[in-house]
Amino acid sequence: MLIDNEYTYRRGVLFCEDVSLADIAAKYGTPAYVYSGRSITNHYLAYETALASIPHRICYAVKANSNIAILQLLARLGACFDIVSGGELYRVLQAGASARRVVFSGVGKTSAEIEYALEQGIYAFNCESEAELFELSKIAARMGRTASIAFRVNPDVDAATHPYISTGLREHKFGIGLAEVEPLYKAAAELPGIAPEGVSCHIGSQLLDYSPILEALEKVLALVTRLRDVGIAIRHLDIGGGIGARYRSTDHAPCPAKFAEALIGRVKGGDIELMLEPGRSIVAEAGVLLTRVILSKQNGAKTFVVTDAAMNDLVRPTLYQAYHEIVPVSEPISADTITVDLVGPVCETGDFFAHQRAISECAAGDLLALQTAGAYGFALSSNYNSRPRAAEILIDGDKAYLIRARELMADLIRGEALPQGWSASSAQ
Repeated sequence: MLIDNEYTYRRGVLFCEDVSLADIAAKYGTPAYVYSGRSITNHYLAYETALASIPHRICYAVKANSNIAILQLLARLGACFDIVSGGELYRVLQAGASARRVVFSGVGKTSAEIEYALEQGIYAFNCESEAELFELSKIAARMGRTASIAFRVNPDVDAATHPYISTGLREHKFGIGLAEVEPLYKAAAELPGIAPEGVSCHIGSQLLDYSPILEALEKVLALVTRLRDVGIAIRHLDIGGGIGARYRSTDHAPCPAKFAEALIGRVKGGDIELMLEPGRSIVAEAGVLLTRVILSKQNGAKTFVVTDAAMNDLVRPTLYQAYHEIVPVSEPISADTITVDLVGPVCETGDFFAHQRAISECAAGDLLALQTAGAYGFALSSNYNSRPRAAEILIDGDKAYLIRARELMADLIRGEALPQGWSASSAQ
């Protein structure tokens, strides 16, 4: 079943908007990531429209998909950006966005990254420790800058998601406990180069139920009241991202309008700017990983279908036990299915996309599309097994734009060098 409305079968072929995925494969090869610009636009505007009645910033989480064409599309729509590294700030700036629309999160910012962000004049830092606060103050004071900060609060709320993407419990590395953060705000107010103006909270990712976010929000709103009572002027509240996307046709992702309604009911009239950091819920469903079947093989009673995409292209099934719907690019003419392990050619047993999955019958040369691959797909890809990384294509109506060329063999060793003085000859 197709997840996103921008993917449809026409004349027996899967289209993204008005472009045939078979044509994409013929022109750009496989594996390839394909993204619907219309889908990204619609998912972003769903948040923007829903929060229009209150002061707000929609800060797209760059880590979900950091291609500069995606960032530029979102910047043109009015998005702000949540970054977690200096490299992500560089990408945002290269996409043409203003640094004043950037908030810098992350548990381990280096001194060089902090200095770079201050030089560029970003909007705010989400500060995650006392050590970071003092380093930020030292650098800002030396540079003659003032850094607007929010402390990221760890509210000890269980996001009830995969443990690798849950971030809101005391046992996690992220943020500062509620009991410890108030003295830090008081200290920050006295430090040179620091303006404590916000509170931040992010409890995890891929939440199909947003009630844990509302639970965390109640805790941080109480903190905002206490801080204002002692003279610390909190101007913005960042409640992170985490809203899930549909990976299975049976998933029910939260509706941005209903989520926003719940948020507005709690913050409206509080003289505060609300900040959200959605990433996955904006880009995930917009993307597919296009791959071609290399061969099928039988090992005992088990059938393996081997594709030209592998875990280096999409590691989520191995890393998170993630599920991606698999659909054929050529519309099946019958309902017959085969039960297979869909795997790649990488030399790892962990190189798989699905175990014992019923998929439409397919043969060598057939094209498949792995759905909901727009977030944490290419962003987590690698050159493992010395495999060049995939191409990325952005669809805009009937136009297809190559937004990242497929890597070449020469790209695999770019930046590497042989030690000077070593002989190229080898023992015979």
